[in-house]
Amino acid sequence: MEYIYSPKMNYEDYASGRVLYGIKGIPNFPVRLQAEIFSRAKNYLQKKSDLTVYDPCCGGGYSLTVLGFLFHDEISSIWGSDINPEMIACARKNVSLLSTDGLQKRSDEIKILYDLYHKQSHFDALESCRRLEQILKKDIKTEIFLSDCTKALPRLNPDIIMTDIPYGNLVQWNETVLPPGEPSSLDVMLERLYAISNDKTILAVCMDKKQKITSDKWIRLEKSNIGKRRFEILKLFTA
Repeated sequence: MEYIYSPKMNYEDYASGRVLYGIKGIPNFPVRLQAEIFSRAKNYLQKKSDLTVYDPCCGGGYSLTVLGFLFHDEISSIWGSDINPEMIACARKNVSLLSTDGLQKRSDEIKILYDLYHKQSHFDALESCRRLEQILKKDIKTEIFLSDCTKALPRLNPDIIMTDIPYGNLVQWNETVLPPGEPSSLDVMLERLYAISNDKTILAVCMDKKQKITSDKWIRLEKSNIGKRRFEILKLFTA
């Protein structure tokens, strides 16, 4: 896949476990790729600022927090949901970093560790905190809630929905072989997202190449393959 919007650069300030919180064994979406997909989705919007972003499979909130920092000028609100309470707890800690108070609290935590152990990694994390503080010009409104995205969702009216569908041995949807004609969890999720969106909402979804979108509620705008994964950008179908 060709990168159009996101230059190759050092993204170490966003490394999981440095300033942003991580969960052991849970893979995180590559930062540059996250920025590229978001920029491509944003390109389809007429609205370019005061954006509301939602991730229905937010996991530990890593991707949402990265987007909040990278696009703090354009994003005003971030919503995230997940079915796992442990993930929700981590996601709330991560998105709290998108505020002056939250980032200061994290800096204080790391400072205590540095004073105790004098590790280079803690010093580097403090430097990352300082740089993140410089780019966060405003607090971003955030809300993380426990929810199954294949069930009814609150009416969020997002500008961009961006999510990475669970996959692999550690994180996946428990989906057995479906009977003919039975919608997949992915298509059921798309039905739920259709219900909470407006006619301008753009959806960017990353999935396993084996997964197929068959919902007639969304129209594909573009797709690309990245290794074993594929992302698609879609808009609502309006008659």
